[in-house]
Parts: sequence; C-alpha cells; structure tokens
Amino acid sequence: MTVKMKLSYKPPVFASVEEERLHLKQKLAAAFRLFSKFGFDEGVAGHITARDPEHKDHFWVNPFGMHFSLIKASDLILCNHDGVVVEGNYPVNRAAFAIHSQVHQARPDIIAAAHAHSVYGKTWSSLGRLLDPITQDACAFYQDHSLYDDFNGVVKDIEEGRRIGEALADNKACILRNHGLLTVGKSVDEAAWWFITMERSCQAQLVAEGVGKPVIIGDEDAKATYYTVGTSDAGWFQFQPLWNRIVKEQPDLLD
Repeated sequence: MTVKMKLSYKPPVFASVEEERLHLKQKLAAAFRLFSKFGFDEGVAGHITARDPEHKDHFWVNPFGMHFSLIKASDLILCNHDGVVVEGNYPVNRAAFAIHSQVHQARPDIIAAAHAHSVYGKTWSSLGRLLDPITQDACAFYQDHSLYDDFNGVVKDIEEGRRIGEALADNKACILRNHGLLTVGKSVDEAAWWFITMERSCQAQLVAEGVGKPVIIGDEDAKATYYTVGTSDAGWFQFQPLWNRIVKEQPDLLD
C-alpha cells in the first residue's frame, strides 16, 4: 500500500458524518501507534478517547488489553457514557470509562482526551506540583494545566472520574498525582500532541532540577509564548508531521 503524504495547514472539512468518523478513528489509531513508538505504553494501562461526531454522548476508545502498537482504526470500540460497548467486539477498560466518560461530560467543548502511564509524566506526578515555565515548550501549559491532588488507587469509580473532570476545569491538561498525565483537545491531534509535549516537558524539568535550579521564564514572556505554542490551532498543527510519519511507516493503522 502506497500512502501519499501532503502537508496540511488547517483541519479538514468533511462532507458527511461517516467521513468525519473514519478520519477521527484513523487519527486515534495513529495516536496509539505514536504513543507506543514513544514508549508511553505500560501493560494494559492508558487510553485515548474521541467523541463520536454524531452521537455526542459516545466515545471511541482502544480495546482493553490490545497493545497500542497493534491498534487499527477498525479495532476501536464505541462506548456510551453508561459504560456499554455499542460497537466493537472487545471490552472497555473500566478505568478508561470511569475517567473519560466524566471528562467528556464535564467538557462538551473537547473532542479527545489522552491518558497514559508514561515514565516522566508519572514520575513528575509523584511530586504533586505543576510544571514551571522553564522552556519555550513548557509555556504551552502556562496557566493552562491543573493538579488533581489525590490518589485512591486504580480509578474504577465514576465519582473519582467526576472529581478528575472538576480538577481539569477548563484547562488543556491535568497532572494526576501519583498517577500520570491527562490532556484534552478539540481534536485527537491536539490532545495527543499536548500529551507528547507535556511528557517531554516533565522530562526536561526533572533533568534540569537534577543538576541545578532552572531559570523561570517571566510572566509576560511566558504568556506571549503561550499564545504562539499553546493555542488549539498550534496543538493541531504540531501533530501533523507525526501523523505523516506514522502513516508512512505503518499504513495498516488506517484499516
């Protein structure tokens, strides 16, 4: 199969719900492949969800127990906010339902949410702190991420999912203490990119603090940088080179 790459500078416009749904599922499968490539998988932990373009109280999610590196668009399952799988042949991860159903309900403005037990994200989360604006990339989260300052074991209860949704508030990301990172976006592209760059920002701050005291970017410059690298459009666009790369390398994900 030959895949022709092209540069995209703005999100596509769709002629039908079916066309939009297929595109969304292919982007979701690509995000899982990239998460695997970057080492964000941890056994059966982790999930990325995308709100269905027609049924707004349903979301597409990875099958429980399927490795991120193997997921195709056709493998994704459709789950409603009651935890019932309405399309697909696999079960849903209980934690995925508990967290994502509540995040999607709390944030009708977002399409996608991403959570994984990535090494630097979960390490940083153990500190119970927000990220500081110590790099240009970290400024994407300046005054736009929050902390869920609690841990009660594996999230199985929608009540805890609701509290996570409340802690997220209107931010693009939330650090779940002793757990990991959660990011959201108005597209799969955006949510996945925020997770990727937030994981790297956690890594950068851990490394910097390991050798000294980082210089904090001032408020005015951090805000100005945010409006360049931290907007919804910037998040979508930053994902496009990764999308082109993974589709060229692993075109079967589109199936």
